[in-house]
Amino acid sequence: MKKKPLAFLLALSLTLSLCACGGGTAATPTPNASAPVETQSAGTDATSETRIFTDSVGREVELPAQIDKVAVSGPLAQIVLFALCPDKLVGIANEWDVSAEAYLDTAYYNLPLLGQLYGGKGELNLETLLSSGAQVVIDVGEPKDTIVEDLDALQEQTGVPFVHITATTQTTGDAYRLLGELVGMEEETETLASYCEEIYDRTAAIADSVEKVDLLYITGPDGQNVIAQNSYHSEIIDLLSNNLAVVESPSSKGTGNEVGLEQILLWDPDYIIFAPDSAYDAVAGDPTWQQLTAISSGNYYETPQGPYNWMGFPPSVQRYLGMMWMAKLLYPDAADYDLYEEVARYYDLFYHCELTQEQYDALVANSIGKQAQ
Repeated sequence: MKKKPLAFLLALSLTLSLCACGGGTAATPTPNASAPVETQSAGTDATSETRIFTDSVGREVELPAQIDKVAVSGPLAQIVLFALCPDKLVGIANEWDVSAEAYLDTAYYNLPLLGQLYGGKGELNLETLLSSGAQVVIDVGEPKDTIVEDLDALQEQTGVPFVHITATTQTTGDAYRLLGELVGMEEETETLASYCEEIYDRTAAIADSVEKVDLLYITGPDGQNVIAQNSYHSEIIDLLSNNLAVVESPSSKGTGNEVGLEQILLWDPDYIIFAPDSAYDAVAGDPTWQQLTAISSGNYYETPQGPYNWMGFPPSVQRYLGMMWMAKLLYPDAADYDLYEEVARYYDLFYHCELTQEQYDALVANSIGKQAQ
């Protein structure tokens, strides 16, 4: 039932986009497989060659032999690919958070806004995509049930190759290697892949060595939502804690499941982590919240954010920051590393910036217990 409405909307969107271009046919990108290749600045001989690439859901996609212009299908792909090939990106899925100005090169702020394929703010802007010269559109993350049909439909309607790369916190290393093959940057992706595997393996070893604490990750402006156990967004939470948020149907959204304060009181966790822009600032003076063990004992913290939420939303590679931070916060004796040094290393690899001690201190102002400092 999902396939027909999406295909219809995509076809309608493409038709409207092309009609809206105006100015005659010369200004309208032709939706065929060779058009994006012909717009590249690289030599004709290099871009006229093609190859077959098999993506994570088994689709065999014909691609140019050399990839110089990449579009992203959503914010997860944006974060993953910004680390690897920022200069190949022809656009961004979402505008950068205002905090990004402190970390990212401003040259990347003015990239065209492509929108995104699934959920979030806005839809994929096919007009902008077709005018960008993108040689491929890359989707990264959890594959939707209709991913094959959706990408096949988009590819047929736009003439631009679409590929999906599946990535979880445990498999991001392999995802980067596949991306390296895709964009011709195997050496660069091996550095990122090895890093992701190193951090995950170390975090898993810490988790196996400790008695996990009872914890809730709370979202929403009033603190009425939780990230439920066994959801895509809960991977780090489930790895490093006893996630008390067990619900019948875990939400696939970053806002989590709405459960209400009464249920949170029944769970009564020993630790609470609040999402950015949640109820962290309000709970200290609220008598109802003070009934919770985590609040009355002072074991509640706010997730660092800059330029993204370290625990996810979107649930992309910045969750490796969340792993390092959460392990150090909850199990400081087992997490035997300097958190600032680790965070600075991440910012260098994935955001291409040098993180100062002052920037780090601001990021973790509400996020680190005394033992973890």
